[in-house]
Amino acid sequence: MAERSTAAVDVADSSGDEPLTAKADQSTADGVAQNRERDTDSSESTEAQGSGGNESPGRTAPPELHSGHKLARRYRLEECVTRLDGFSSWRAVDEKLRRAVGVHLLPADHPRARSVLAAARSSALLGDPRFVQVLDAVEENDLVYVVHEWLPDATELTTLLAAGPLEVHEAYQMVSQVSQAMAAAHREGLAHLKLTPGAVLRTSTGQWRIRGLAVNAALRGITSDTPQRTDTEAIGALLYAALTQRWPYEDDAYGLSGLPKGVGLIAPDQVRAGVHRGMSELAMRALANDGATASRQEPPCTTPEELVKAIGEMPRIRPPEPTFTAPPDYQRTTYQQGNYGRPAPHPGATQAMATPLPPLQTRTGKALKWAVSALLIAALGLGSWQLADALMDHGKSDETGDTQITDDNDKGSDETKPARPLTIQSAAEYYPDGKPQHANDVGLTYDKDSSTYWRTYSYRGGPKLAPFKEGVGIVYDLGSEKDVSAASIGLYYAGDHTTATLYAANSLSSSQSLSSMTKIAAGTTSTTDLKISAKKAVKTRYVLVWITAVPNAAGDQFSGAGYKQAITDVKFTG
Repeated sequence: MAERSTAAVDVADSSGDEPLTAKADQSTADGVAQNRERDTDSSESTEAQGSGGNESPGRTAPPELHSGHKLARRYRLEECVTRLDGFSSWRAVDEKLRRAVGVHLLPADHPRARSVLAAARSSALLGDPRFVQVLDAVEENDLVYVVHEWLPDATELTTLLAAGPLEVHEAYQMVSQVSQAMAAAHREGLAHLKLTPGAVLRTSTGQWRIRGLAVNAALRGITSDTPQRTDTEAIGALLYAALTQRWPYEDDAYGLSGLPKGVGLIAPDQVRAGVHRGMSELAMRALANDGATASRQEPPCTTPEELVKAIGEMPRIRPPEPTFTAPPDYQRTTYQQGNYGRPAPHPGATQAMATPLPPLQTRTGKALKWAVSALLIAALGLGSWQLADALMDHGKSDETGDTQITDDNDKGSDETKPARPLTIQSAAEYYPDGKPQHANDVGLTYDKDSSTYWRTYSYRGGPKLAPFKEGVGIVYDLGSEKDVSAASIGLYYAGDHTTATLYAANSLSSSQSLSSMTKIAAGTTSTTDLKISAKKAVKTRYVLVWITAVPNAAGDQFSGAGYKQAITDVKFTG
């Protein structure tokens, strides 16, 4: 099976930069003033279609490349989606792994080539699945190129907002996931500094991904002496736009209208009716860095970590109830209407309708009426006889003093409720040691296609993965808290043996420890079908499938012989 991989489109955003980054761009990390390079494209949509703008005068000319050019005898360039400021971005094909990728290209003597390479390599080391992954960063033949994922199933926040503001639960999910991801990145010393609606993507499974971590800013020469504050304000602007479909500054940007001139920054619930009050206050607390006044005197959020904490203190916003669509009105067929076998009337011809006989006045109806009457008489006679017999038996039992009492409530008291399947909304690989297996393939475990799967690497020791690795696993999001009582896990490799444990997790993040989770149940199998059942259902939204032992399997097209396992299908019931 060819690996499925996904990717970002490009890094070129041509509008709306000044409000978010003007202050950050005036200084570098060491405090030296630096002028920010301006985009030369006219619009973001033009870049997405592959149209490039005029390059800035005095810049190093981008290499003359064309569709079909191959890098490292592996990456074949397909379509140029951005060309500006001396660099270009391409949609390409990794011919070795047969998957689409994105490539950023710039000359090796470009003034920002060193910083782009350093940013790409730092971002690749993070390995967080919430970010579009950097796959390669190379300097070769007077070229510097960065290869990253391509996400064909993802949609930019810019595109989503073109249709209208997000539903409140969707906006809540977006700001929660983006804030948590950026908090994790800043803990590792990485900043984005170019967090715009074009850099935030929603996948087909409902997960939010961020592209261009560190790399987008390096390509554009953007720096900041307060990176956490810059990224937090950017998240606040994203939430503001998601709630109102307006950009929280006077200038129009990213296809969104700005605020009226001279009004200043007003709360989202004052811009648009029906905006959730708590989400409106959260956006203002994040945007307080630019001079806004936070609602209800709450302190402003100046770091993504503080924003994550503020979101956690809010009452959880539930997803909307599914709407019920009434079935179409029942239509009688021509057979039911008594027209079966009759020729269709000529158009415009008027036919006299035969007057139907009164109910049960036909010969068949009369016979049916007599038959029903006879059955009723027989039933009444039988019932009277059974009642009399029961009364006689009751009298006899009273005389002998033998009395039997039956409690109907005991019947079926041990019966359990039938298990119902639980829908998986999204998932993320769980790797607390910072070493993921194949984080981008977790969606293949619940795509209802048993031919696709997520797999582990091949290990020399086993079946137990410890002490080399405590385990491997995936956290699944059920959308809301559900009673989880069992799991059915389809496996790719059979053998002695596979052991997995179900845990009730707190989130999709790998930063949570196993000790903080609640164990649901465990199971072991030597086949490709693992069933795990709990004695008592556990209420949770997130379920971790944690594999601690894997069988020895032969080599295949992906890895050599060793101890390994792959998950094809996961189903939960509650």
